[in-house]
Amino acid sequence: MYNPDKTIKQSPLILGIESSCDETAAAVIRGRRLLSSEIISSATEQAKYGGVVPEIASRAHTDAVAEVVNRALTAAGVEIIELDAVAVTYGAGLLGALLVGLSFAKSLAYALNIPLIAVNHIRGHLAAAYLQDEALKPPFITLLASGGHTAILHTESYSGFNVLGGTCDDAAGEAFDKVARVLGLEYPGGVNVERLAKNGEGNIKFPPCLVKNSEKLQLSYSGLKTAVINYCHNAEQKGEKINPCDVACSFQHAAVDPLVKKTVESAKKLGAGTVTAGGGVIANGYLRETLATECEKAGLKLILPEKKYCTDNAAMIAAEGLIQYNLGNFADMSLNAKAQIPLK
Repeated sequence: MYNPDKTIKQSPLILGIESSCDETAAAVIRGRRLLSSEIISSATEQAKYGGVVPEIASRAHTDAVAEVVNRALTAAGVEIIELDAVAVTYGAGLLGALLVGLSFAKSLAYALNIPLIAVNHIRGHLAAAYLQDEALKPPFITLLASGGHTAILHTESYSGFNVLGGTCDDAAGEAFDKVARVLGLEYPGGVNVERLAKNGEGNIKFPPCLVKNSEKLQLSYSGLKTAVINYCHNAEQKGEKINPCDVACSFQHAAVDPLVKKTVESAKKLGAGTVTAGGGVIANGYLRETLATECEKAGLKLILPEKKYCTDNAAMIAAEGLIQYNLGNFADMSLNAKAQIPLK
Protein backbone atom coordinates (compact mmCIF):
# COMPACT_ATOMS: atom_id res chain seq x y z
CA MET A 1 0.00 0.00 0.00
CA TYR A 2 1.05 3.60 -0.61
CA ASN A 3 2.91 5.27 2.24
CA PRO A 4 1.32 8.73 2.85
CA ASP A 5 4.53 9.92 4.53
CA LYS A 6 6.33 10.06 1.21
CA THR A 7 7.41 13.50 0.02
CA ILE A 8 4.81 15.54 -1.87
CA LYS A 9 6.25 16.59 -5.23
CA GLN A 10 5.95 20.18 -6.47
CA SER A 11 4.89 19.24 -10.00
CA PRO A 12 3.48 15.72 -9.77
CA LEU A 13 2.52 13.68 -12.81
CA ILE A 14 -1.17 12.90 -12.29
CA LEU A 15 -3.49 10.71 -14.31
CA GLY A 16 -7.15 11.73 -14.19
CA ILE A 17 -9.99 9.30 -14.95
CA GLU A 18 -13.62 10.30 -15.54
CA SER A 19 -16.57 7.92 -16.09
CA SER A 20 -19.57 9.53 -14.40
CA CYS A 21 -21.94 9.54 -17.37
CA ASP A 22 -21.47 8.72 -21.07
CA GLU A 23 -17.87 9.92 -21.53
CA THR A 24 -14.93 7.64 -20.73
CA ALA A 25 -12.02 10.02 -20.33
CA ALA A 26 -8.40 10.10 -19.21
CA ALA A 27 -5.92 12.96 -18.98
CA VAL A 28 -2.38 13.54 -17.77
CA ILE A 29 -1.07 16.70 -16.12
CA ARG A 30 2.34 17.65 -14.78
CA GLY A 31 1.65 20.26 -12.16
CA ARG A 32 -0.85 22.61 -13.79
CA ARG A 33 0.40 21.84 -17.29
CA LEU A 34 -1.97 19.67 -19.30
CA LEU A 35 -0.09 17.03 -21.28
CA SER A 36 -3.00 15.09 -22.77
CA SER A 37 -6.77 14.71 -22.66
CA GLU A 38 -8.56 11.81 -24.36
CA ILE A 39 -12.26 10.93 -24.54
CA ILE A 40 -14.22 7.95 -25.85
CA SER A 41 -17.92 8.80 -25.91
CA SER A 42 -21.03 6.64 -26.08
CA ALA A 43 -23.22 9.69 -26.81
CA THR A 44 -24.04 8.53 -30.35
CA GLU A 45 -25.35 5.23 -29.01
CA GLN A 46 -27.26 7.00 -26.22
CA ALA A 47 -28.91 9.35 -28.73
CA LYS A 48 -30.84 6.39 -30.16
CA TYR A 49 -32.76 6.24 -26.86
CA GLY A 50 -33.19 9.98 -26.34
CA GLY A 51 -30.87 10.11 -23.33
CA VAL A 52 -28.33 8.19 -21.28
CA VAL A 53 -29.18 4.55 -20.53
CA PRO A 54 -27.11 3.61 -17.43
CA GLU A 55 -26.55 -0.03 -18.43
CA ILE A 56 -25.32 0.93 -21.89
CA ALA A 57 -23.07 3.61 -20.41
CA SER A 58 -21.54 1.16 -17.91
CA ARG A 59 -20.78 -1.40 -20.60
CA ALA A 60 -19.26 1.26 -22.83
CA HIS A 61 -16.99 2.41 -19.99
CA THR A 62 -15.88 -1.18 -19.36
CA ASP A 63 -14.89 -1.55 -23.01
CA ALA A 64 -13.17 1.83 -23.24
CA VAL A 65 -11.41 2.59 -19.95
CA ALA A 66 -8.13 0.74 -20.58
CA GLU A 67 -7.89 2.09 -24.13
CA VAL A 68 -8.54 5.70 -23.18
CA VAL A 69 -5.93 5.57 -20.40
CA ASN A 70 -3.37 4.14 -22.83
CA ARG A 71 -4.21 6.89 -25.32
CA ALA A 72 -3.72 9.57 -22.68
CA LEU A 73 -0.36 8.18 -21.57
CA THR A 74 0.85 7.85 -25.16
CA ALA A 75 -0.29 11.36 -26.10
CA ALA A 76 1.45 12.74 -23.00
CA GLY A 77 4.65 10.91 -23.88
CA VAL A 78 4.98 9.27 -20.47
CA GLU A 79 5.21 5.73 -19.17
CA ILE A 80 2.69 4.41 -16.69
CA ILE A 81 5.42 3.80 -14.09
CA GLU A 82 6.23 7.53 -14.08
CA LEU A 83 2.84 8.48 -12.57
CA ASP A 84 2.85 10.06 -9.14
CA ALA A 85 -0.90 9.74 -8.45
CA VAL A 86 -4.23 8.65 -9.93
CA ALA A 87 -7.23 10.96 -9.56
CA VAL A 88 -10.67 9.54 -10.28
CA THR A 89 -14.29 10.70 -10.15
CA TYR A 90 -16.07 8.84 -7.34
CA GLY A 91 -19.29 10.88 -7.57
CA ALA A 92 -21.68 12.28 -8.44
CA GLY A 93 -22.99 10.36 -11.43
CA LEU A 94 -24.39 7.04 -12.60
CA LEU A 95 -23.36 4.48 -10.02
CA GLY A 96 -22.46 1.68 -12.41
CA ALA A 97 -20.53 4.04 -14.66
CA LEU A 98 -18.60 5.50 -11.74
CA LEU A 99 -17.63 2.06 -10.49
CA VAL A 100 -15.90 1.23 -13.77
CA GLY A 101 -13.51 4.17 -13.59
CA LEU A 102 -13.06 3.86 -9.84
CA SER A 103 -12.22 0.14 -9.98
CA PHE A 104 -9.65 0.76 -12.72
CA ALA A 105 -8.08 3.64 -10.79
CA LYS A 106 -7.90 1.61 -7.59
CA SER A 107 -6.17 -1.25 -9.34
CA LEU A 108 -3.67 1.08 -11.00
CA ALA A 109 -2.85 3.00 -7.82
CA TYR A 110 -2.44 -0.22 -5.86
CA ALA A 111 -0.19 -1.83 -8.49
CA LEU A 112 2.02 1.27 -8.78
CA ASN A 113 2.00 2.01 -5.03
CA ILE A 114 0.99 5.64 -5.65
CA PRO A 115 -1.75 7.81 -4.12
CA LEU A 116 -5.39 7.34 -5.10
CA ILE A 117 -7.25 10.66 -5.10
CA ALA A 118 -11.04 10.83 -4.83
CA VAL A 119 -12.51 13.66 -6.91
CA ASN A 120 -15.95 15.21 -6.63
CA HIS A 121 -17.13 15.63 -10.22
CA ILE A 122 -18.54 19.11 -9.56
CA ARG A 123 -15.30 20.29 -7.94
CA GLY A 124 -13.62 19.03 -11.08
CA HIS A 125 -15.72 21.42 -13.16
CA LEU A 126 -14.64 24.26 -10.87
CA ALA A 127 -10.97 23.29 -11.15
CA ALA A 128 -10.92 23.42 -14.96
CA ALA A 129 -10.17 27.15 -14.80
CA TYR A 130 -6.78 26.43 -13.19
CA LEU A 131 -5.66 24.67 -16.38
CA GLN A 132 -6.79 27.62 -18.49
CA ASP A 133 -4.65 30.08 -16.51
CA GLU A 134 -1.69 28.61 -14.63
CA ALA A 135 -1.32 31.89 -12.68
CA LEU A 136 -4.92 31.81 -11.40
CA LYS A 137 -5.20 32.04 -7.60
CA PRO A 138 -8.20 32.48 -5.28
CA PRO A 139 -10.16 34.45 -4.29
CA PHE A 140 -12.52 34.93 -7.23
CA ILE A 141 -16.17 34.47 -8.22
CA THR A 142 -17.16 31.24 -9.95
CA LEU A 143 -20.25 30.60 -12.04
CA LEU A 144 -21.19 26.93 -11.92
CA ALA A 145 -23.74 25.79 -14.50
CA SER A 146 -24.16 22.11 -15.28
CA GLY A 147 -26.80 19.45 -15.74
CA GLY A 148 -27.20 18.97 -12.01
CA HIS A 149 -26.02 22.22 -10.42
CA THR A 150 -26.38 25.94 -10.96
CA ALA A 151 -24.75 28.27 -8.44
CA ILE A 152 -22.69 31.41 -8.00
CA LEU A 153 -19.76 30.80 -5.69
CA HIS A 154 -17.16 32.87 -3.91
CA THR A 155 -14.05 30.73 -4.28
CA GLU A 156 -12.10 31.76 -1.20
CA SER A 157 -9.25 29.22 -1.36
CA TYR A 158 -8.15 26.26 -3.45
CA SER A 159 -10.26 23.95 -1.33
CA GLY A 160 -13.05 26.18 -0.01
CA PHE A 161 -15.88 28.27 -1.39
CA ASN A 162 -18.99 30.05 -0.17
CA VAL A 163 -22.26 29.53 -2.02
CA LEU A 164 -23.68 32.98 -2.75
CA GLY A 165 -26.80 31.64 -4.40
CA GLY A 166 -28.15 29.01 -6.72
CA THR A 167 -31.14 27.26 -8.14
CA CYS A 168 -33.92 26.15 -5.80
CA ASP A 169 -35.24 23.55 -8.26
CA ASP A 170 -34.01 22.52 -11.72
CA ALA A 171 -30.47 23.23 -12.82
CA ALA A 172 -29.79 25.20 -16.00
CA GLY A 173 -28.63 22.09 -17.84
CA GLU A 174 -31.81 20.22 -16.93
CA ALA A 175 -33.90 23.08 -18.28
CA PHE A 176 -32.00 23.07 -21.58
CA ASP A 177 -32.52 19.31 -21.94
CA LYS A 178 -36.25 19.49 -21.13
CA VAL A 179 -36.82 22.36 -23.56
CA ALA A 180 -34.92 20.38 -26.20
CA ARG A 181 -37.32 17.46 -25.73
CA VAL A 182 -40.44 19.58 -26.10
CA LEU A 183 -38.95 21.03 -29.30
CA GLY A 184 -38.28 17.52 -30.61
CA LEU A 185 -34.49 17.89 -30.58
CA GLU A 186 -32.12 14.96 -30.27
CA TYR A 187 -29.84 14.19 -27.31
CA PRO A 188 -27.70 15.93 -26.16
CA GLY A 189 -30.26 18.68 -25.80
CA GLY A 190 -28.23 21.73 -24.77
CA VAL A 191 -26.06 21.97 -27.86
CA ASN A 192 -29.08 21.50 -30.13
CA VAL A 193 -31.06 24.24 -28.39
CA GLU A 194 -28.10 26.57 -28.90
CA ARG A 195 -27.84 25.61 -32.56
CA LEU A 196 -31.54 26.32 -33.08
CA ALA A 197 -31.35 29.61 -31.16
CA LYS A 198 -28.75 31.01 -33.56
CA ASN A 199 -31.43 31.25 -36.25
CA GLY A 200 -34.10 32.75 -34.01
CA GLU A 201 -35.18 35.99 -32.38
CA GLY A 202 -35.67 36.51 -28.66
CA ASN A 203 -39.17 37.89 -29.22
CA ILE A 204 -41.15 35.64 -26.84
CA LYS A 205 -41.50 36.86 -23.27
CA PHE A 206 -40.61 33.97 -20.98
CA PRO A 207 -40.14 34.55 -17.22
CA PRO A 208 -36.49 35.06 -16.24
CA CYS A 209 -34.90 32.47 -13.97
CA LEU A 210 -34.60 34.86 -11.01
CA VAL A 211 -36.64 34.43 -7.83
CA LYS A 212 -37.99 37.83 -6.79
CA ASN A 213 -38.21 39.04 -3.21
CA SER A 214 -35.69 36.45 -2.03
CA GLU A 215 -33.28 37.31 0.79
CA LYS A 216 -30.62 35.19 -0.86
CA LEU A 217 -29.63 35.14 -4.51
CA GLN A 218 -31.97 32.43 -5.77
CA LEU A 219 -32.62 31.10 -9.25
CA SER A 220 -35.47 28.95 -10.52
CA TYR A 221 -35.46 27.11 -13.82
CA SER A 222 -38.56 25.02 -13.20
CA GLY A 223 -40.94 27.91 -13.91
CA LEU A 224 -39.04 28.91 -17.05
CA LYS A 225 -39.07 25.33 -18.33
CA THR A 226 -42.80 25.04 -17.63
CA ALA A 227 -43.50 28.34 -19.40
CA VAL A 228 -41.79 27.08 -22.55
CA ILE A 229 -43.63 23.75 -22.41
CA ASN A 230 -46.98 25.51 -21.90
CA TYR A 231 -46.28 27.92 -24.77
CA CYS A 232 -45.62 25.03 -27.14
CA HIS A 233 -48.55 22.91 -25.94
CA ASN A 234 -51.02 25.81 -26.04
CA ALA A 235 -50.03 26.60 -29.60
CA GLU A 236 -50.41 22.95 -30.56
CA GLN A 237 -53.90 22.74 -29.03
CA LYS A 238 -54.95 25.85 -30.98
CA GLY A 239 -53.55 24.42 -34.19
CA GLU A 240 -51.01 27.23 -34.37
CA LYS A 241 -47.48 26.78 -35.63
CA ILE A 242 -44.59 27.90 -33.47
CA ASN A 243 -41.19 29.08 -34.65
CA PRO A 244 -38.87 26.67 -32.81
CA CYS A 245 -35.87 28.91 -33.47
CA ASP A 246 -37.59 31.84 -31.73
CA VAL A 247 -38.63 29.60 -28.83
CA ALA A 248 -35.06 28.36 -28.39
CA CYS A 249 -33.59 31.86 -28.65
CA SER A 250 -36.11 33.38 -26.22
CA PHE A 251 -35.59 30.56 -23.73
CA GLN A 252 -31.82 30.93 -23.96
CA HIS A 253 -32.03 34.65 -23.20
CA ALA A 254 -34.32 34.05 -20.19
CA ALA A 255 -32.05 31.28 -18.87
CA VAL A 256 -28.70 32.97 -19.38
CA ASP A 257 -29.10 36.74 -19.01
CA PRO A 258 -30.08 36.81 -15.29
CA LEU A 259 -27.38 34.27 -14.47
CA VAL A 260 -24.68 36.40 -16.08
CA LYS A 261 -26.06 39.58 -14.53
CA LYS A 262 -26.01 38.17 -10.99
CA THR A 263 -22.52 36.70 -11.43
CA VAL A 264 -21.10 40.07 -12.42
CA GLU A 265 -23.05 41.87 -9.67
CA SER A 266 -21.67 39.41 -7.09
CA ALA A 267 -18.10 40.04 -8.25
CA LYS A 268 -18.54 43.80 -8.00
CA LYS A 269 -20.25 43.57 -4.60
CA LEU A 270 -17.44 41.47 -3.10
CA GLY A 271 -14.67 43.42 -4.82
CA ALA A 272 -13.46 40.37 -6.71
CA GLY A 273 -11.36 41.19 -9.73
CA THR A 274 -11.68 37.81 -11.41
CA VAL A 275 -14.57 35.62 -12.57
CA THR A 276 -14.27 31.97 -13.58
CA ALA A 277 -16.85 29.48 -14.78
CA GLY A 278 -17.30 25.73 -14.99
CA GLY A 279 -19.83 23.07 -15.97
CA GLY A 280 -21.34 21.79 -19.19
CA VAL A 281 -23.64 24.78 -19.72
CA ILE A 282 -20.57 27.04 -19.82
CA ALA A 283 -19.88 25.54 -23.26
CA ASN A 284 -22.94 27.44 -24.50
CA GLY A 285 -21.72 30.06 -26.95
CA TYR A 286 -24.31 32.70 -26.06
CA LEU A 287 -23.48 32.41 -22.36
CA ARG A 288 -19.75 32.71 -23.05
CA GLU A 289 -20.20 35.77 -25.27
CA THR A 290 -22.58 37.48 -22.84
CA LEU A 291 -20.40 36.76 -19.81
CA ALA A 292 -17.29 38.02 -21.61
CA THR A 293 -19.05 41.23 -22.66
CA GLU A 294 -20.45 41.97 -19.20
CA CYS A 295 -17.16 41.20 -17.44
CA GLU A 296 -15.32 43.53 -19.82
CA LYS A 297 -17.85 46.31 -19.13
CA ALA A 298 -17.36 45.82 -15.38
CA GLY A 299 -13.55 45.73 -15.62
CA LEU A 300 -13.38 42.10 -14.48
CA LYS A 301 -10.89 39.50 -15.64
CA LEU A 302 -12.67 36.43 -17.01
CA ILE A 303 -11.09 32.97 -17.04
CA LEU A 304 -13.16 30.66 -19.23
CA PRO A 305 -12.03 27.07 -19.81
CA GLU A 306 -12.13 25.95 -23.43
CA LYS A 307 -15.48 24.44 -24.40
CA LYS A 308 -14.05 20.91 -24.45
CA TYR A 309 -13.01 21.31 -20.81
CA CYS A 310 -16.46 22.53 -19.74
CA THR A 311 -18.26 19.34 -20.73
CA ASP A 312 -17.28 16.10 -18.98
CA ASN A 313 -13.57 15.39 -19.33
CA ALA A 314 -10.67 14.01 -17.32
CA ALA A 315 -8.43 17.10 -17.49
CA MET A 316 -10.64 18.81 -14.90
CA ILE A 317 -10.52 15.68 -12.72
CA ALA A 318 -6.73 15.72 -12.83
CA ALA A 319 -6.78 19.47 -12.02
CA GLU A 320 -8.88 18.91 -8.90
CA GLY A 321 -6.69 15.89 -8.16
CA LEU A 322 -3.68 18.21 -8.03
CA ILE A 323 -5.41 20.39 -5.43
CA GLN A 324 -6.18 17.38 -3.26
CA TYR A 325 -2.66 16.01 -3.81
CA ASN A 326 -1.14 19.23 -2.51
CA LEU A 327 -3.42 19.01 0.53
CA GLY A 328 -2.40 15.39 1.13
CA ASN A 329 -5.98 14.18 0.79
CA PHE A 330 -5.53 10.62 -0.37
CA ALA A 331 -8.14 7.84 -0.44
CA ASP A 332 -7.71 4.21 0.52
CA MET A 333 -8.95 1.08 -1.19
CA SER A 334 -12.28 1.21 0.67
CA LEU A 335 -13.33 4.22 -1.44
CA ASN A 336 -16.75 3.63 -2.99
CA ALA A 337 -18.74 5.38 -5.69
CA LYS A 338 -21.57 7.73 -4.77
CA ALA A 339 -24.45 8.66 -7.05
CA GLN A 340 -25.00 11.93 -5.20
CA ILE A 341 -22.59 14.28 -3.43
CA PRO A 342 -23.51 17.62 -1.86
CA LEU A 343 -22.13 20.68 -3.61
CA LYS A 344 -20.39 21.66 -0.38
